[in-house]
Formats: sequence, structure tokens, C-alpha cells
Amino acid sequence: MQEFRFGRKNWAIPALTGLLALTSWTALAQGNAAPKVGGTSTFDSPGANEGQGANNRRRLTTLTPVPEDFSNLKLSPGFLLSMDVYDAPELSTDLRIDTQGNVVVPMVGSVHIQGETMTEAAASIGQRLKDGKILNNPQVNLNITQYSGQNVSVLGEVHTPGRIELLAPHSLDDVIALAGGETELAGNTIEIRHAPGVTPQKETIHFSRSSDDPTMNDVSVRPGDTVTVRRAGVVYVLGGVTRPGGYVMQEGGELDVAQALSMAYGTTMGAAVGSMRIIRKLPDGKVQEIPVAYRDIEKGKAPAPRLQAEDLLYVPISKVKTVLTTSLLSATSSAALYVYH
Repeated sequence: MQEFRFGRKNWAIPALTGLLALTSWTALAQGNAAPKVGGTSTFDSPGANEGQGANNRRRLTTLTPVPEDFSNLKLSPGFLLSMDVYDAPELSTDLRIDTQGNVVVPMVGSVHIQGETMTEAAASIGQRLKDGKILNNPQVNLNITQYSGQNVSVLGEVHTPGRIELLAPHSLDDVIALAGGETELAGNTIEIRHAPGVTPQKETIHFSRSSDDPTMNDVSVRPGDTVTVRRAGVVYVLGGVTRPGGYVMQEGGELDVAQALSMAYGTTMGAAVGSMRIIRKLPDGKVQEIPVAYRDIEKGKAPAPRLQAEDLLYVPISKVKTVLTTSLLSATSSAALYVYH
């Protein structure tokens, strides 16, 4: 047993410990003070009457909600961590992750923890303490005091575009939901521009509004990314329709001939529906004309052709029908005037 020399006697450490404990209890009894059980916690702040040597570790803050993505959080530069080492308060301190992803631990030096979770970072620091023969079985606990600014920019056809705080990767579906969901003019194409260092730098996602399509849940969005929801394409309906013009391809960016004619309030009396056609511009710059069998579509004998963005649905106007319609309207007007008089 190791001995400790005290005055003219050699005290064994257990005996000295008992003597000090007895002295402490005697002093407390004389001062009519109750003994403090458990010692001073590393989270206790010094009181108003305590000396300069008192423990000055700050108290834990009040309870706050934990982010739902905390379990998947990866540490990155800018985070401020509070480190506590069990039974070694002299090693407990605050650690700021620098731009290289390192923290400086007392008696150990620089430890790289960027990209690790809280548990992994605590294990890395504990291993360095053990390898440096500083502690035999270090028990390290880490808490986040400050988060670094991490967010995702959501732009385009969403109800609340802007920046959304994101601490860990989320599915594209979750990110769009956090931005208020898509607007009525949203198409079925979403562009993701990833943060620097991620390959590929740009990603284009095509999806459908069907509940069976897992694309939105399978795509991951990381902090620092920019998500842009593209507007649906436009098709043009011209000629013998009640309200010619350009119409946004709603319903998930899909539109067929029947739907486009319905949005244009149908054909006019002088429309030559038998000569209806789709005019489509090809990628090489050429123009393709696709005939539309409107009579068969109207009778349910043929499906309505799907339109693409920038398609032009042209409904010619029949000269014969126009003349007949004009003559009929003129005769009707004359008869009405004659009856009126």
C-alpha cells in the first residue's frame, strides 16, 4: 500500500482519507451546517458569496424542443460544442469546430470531427484521450451549444418560397411540404442545385402526382442545397375556339387535346374540327404537324393525344361554315326586326 508522509508519521492513503472526512464532519457540526451530499456538479454556477476559485461552468439552459432531424445531424464548421468528461472536470470545456472541421481538445490537440454525429465525435475524442494515455477509460459527453447556419433555399412554384433551416438531409417531399407545398401552376420538374463539393452539382427530378410514385421520397436534399420547382409548361390553343390563348399545363404538368379545348371553352360554330392539328417544334428546330381525329375522340373511339409544353393546338375555321353561319345570323336578325316592327 502506498504511504503518504504527514509530519513525523507515514499515513496510508485510506487512513488519511478517513481523517480528512472526520475533520470535515467536525467542522460542519461546529458550524451547525448540513453536509452537502454528492459534491459540486460541473453544471453548478458559483453563488454570489463564493470565491474566485469556485467552479464557473454554466448551468444547463431551460428545456427546448429538439429538432426532428437531430438524430441524423452531421457536425460541420461553425458548431459550438460543450464537452464534459466524467471524473475529469479540468478537461471539460467548449469546443468550436473550425473551417477545417477540427476542434482543439485540452492535452490532446486537434481532432477532426466534421461529418460525424454527436456519438461518433464523442467516441473520437475519447479514443484520442485514451491513446494519449491521459485517461484509461474516458467517458466523453457532447452537447451542442450553437448550430452553424445551415438551410435550404426553396424557390419557384411553392406557396412560401425562401430559406428553410435544415440540420440534416431530408427527403424532397418533406422539403416541399416545409415550403407550403406546390402551387397550382407547378409542373412535374424540380431542379436541385447541390452545395459545393457534392457530385453531381445539378440534378433534375421528374415526377408524377400519382400517390404510387416514390420519386419525391427517394430523393434526398442536403443542407446548403437550392431547390427550384419549375412552372408547368404552356400550350397554345388558336383558331376556331371560344377563348384562344396560352394555357398552363396543370394536373401535374400533363394536358391532352380534350382538356385544352375545354379550357378554351370549346370550339366555335365555324370551326373545321376535322382539320384540327397539333403543331410541335422539334429539338432540331423543325416543325411537325400532327393531325387530330377529333370526331373519333368526341365519340370515344380514340384517346385524346397528349400535349407537350410549347405545343400549338390549331383549330382551322371553315369558310363555308362561316358564310352559312353569317347568313343564318343575318336572316335571324332580320326576322327578329320584322317581328319587332
